[in-house]
Amino acid sequence: MAAVTIRVATAEDAGLILRFIRELALYEKAESSVQTDEAGIRASLFGPAAKAHALICEADGVAIGYAVYFYNYSTWLGRNGIYLEDLYVSPERRGSGAGKALLQHIARIAVAENCGRFEWSVLDWNAPAIQFYEAAGAKPQSEWTVYRMEGEALRTFAEG
Repeated sequence: MAAVTIRVATAEDAGLILRFIRELALYEKAESSVQTDEAGIRASLFGPAAKAHALICEADGVAIGYAVYFYNYSTWLGRNGIYLEDLYVSPERRGSGAGKALLQHIARIAVAENCGRFEWSVLDWNAPAIQFYEAAGAKPQSEWTVYRMEGEALRTFAEG
């Protein structure tokens, strides 16, 4: 089994990240929800106004996964936290330690930057991911319900 390495993604990785996003969307049965393209990834992750960060996981120099995260804030803790937007490892490389390496890499960033939390969402039907996260020591926050406003509903509400 090849050792995995984690590196900070660059603008040149935009196409690779988009490919991984599409693979993840297919796995999550939401492929029609991907509305971005390579230019959108390049601008949002690597442009001057970028607010999120991306990592690439490699084994023997071949990209096998990625993660995207950003900083959030807890008023109760009075500290920043990290929110994991995506963590994805190619199906044929799952079980290699790549997912754990990505998760630990971001956890180390959170600790080094004195973040109060490291959190993410997981689909309730994704038993392998739930088992993976719980084995790492994460706990579900079942008392919270996620709400979302997007697309036309967001525009309509914003317009008042």
